[in-house]
Amino acid sequence: MLNRLFPVAVLLALAAFSWSGSDYYTGLAIKLMIYAIFALSLQLLVGGAGLVSLGHAAFFGIGAYVAALLSPESEAGSLWLLLPAAVLAAAAYAAVTGALALRTRGVYFIMVTLAFSQMAYYVFHDTEIGGGSDGIYLYFRPEPSLGGWLPVDLANARSFYFFVLAWLAAAWGFLALLRRSPFGAALAGIRINEQRMRAAGYSTYPYKLAAYVIGAALAGIAGFLFALKDGFVTPELLAWEQSGLVLLMVILGGMGSLGGAILGTVALVLLQELFQSQALFGDYARHWHLPLGIAIIALVALLPNGLAGLPAQLRQRRSARAATTPDATASRQPAPARLPIQGEPHV
Repeated sequence: MLNRLFPVAVLLALAAFSWSGSDYYTGLAIKLMIYAIFALSLQLLVGGAGLVSLGHAAFFGIGAYVAALLSPESEAGSLWLLLPAAVLAAAAYAAVTGALALRTRGVYFIMVTLAFSQMAYYVFHDTEIGGGSDGIYLYFRPEPSLGGWLPVDLANARSFYFFVLAWLAAAWGFLALLRRSPFGAALAGIRINEQRMRAAGYSTYPYKLAAYVIGAALAGIAGFLFALKDGFVTPELLAWEQSGLVLLMVILGGMGSLGGAILGTVALVLLQELFQSQALFGDYARHWHLPLGIAIIALVALLPNGLAGLPAQLRQRRSARAATTPDATASRQPAPARLPIQGEPHV
């Protein structure tokens, strides 16, 4: 029951948070939601199929660059053209690179995905396609116009907030249904024992490639929304650090659940904001990477199953403590009779 209520509670809390009235906290919530979609897309690979990728940022960055490159400079573009273009570009790159990367396994798969991501990074960094290392601006958010009627004005901050929230709910619901489908069951079997799945007659390669492409498409949506949020895209969105960041989100939250990806995103982004706060740490905020690294090490050491596994971990500790504690009633039972010692009177 709690697993079903958790997504609803989170979405309702985010919807209510839009009325906080603070531009900073509203912007932070939008950032959290976008990165949550990004983390959910990687969770499909890591927690769903057991595919640890260090190149997932390539799809995030491609989605962002497509939004900026195809948007007109003098007016708002069409959402119905830009969003599908971003998703298709990310999915197409995943289909090509995944077809090759999935021929490898383990650490080799990690290195190949990293190499393909860096290839995309240097295409945008070292050429003038997207403004080189300086990046490119997106001057107008696209409009979802339907024959001249505008159902949602994305230029409005609150409308854009709920637009991102709707995409987070859609991504979460889609992946939840996918996990319960036969396709999701096959991915779980591949993650647990791929060799046994092959022996059972499953061709595992198409399942892994499909999961890879679906995850890339969701990451493309997250990148598209990120470009609309900031109106500015740089090659750093495709860098391996971005892939490592989202992988940390999934690991911190717990790789076995969708809610874990959300919790990991919230924890990591808020820790970054905390240690970068000059109001709290003054000049030491410039060295925020050090306390962030220490906090991550501590969380991973103390929570081996992630934040999502904390309740089960606490229950397990309570059960172990109860098992080792002697029964209180046993201490109140009379001592067993013994023979009298020499010289001691019989009773």
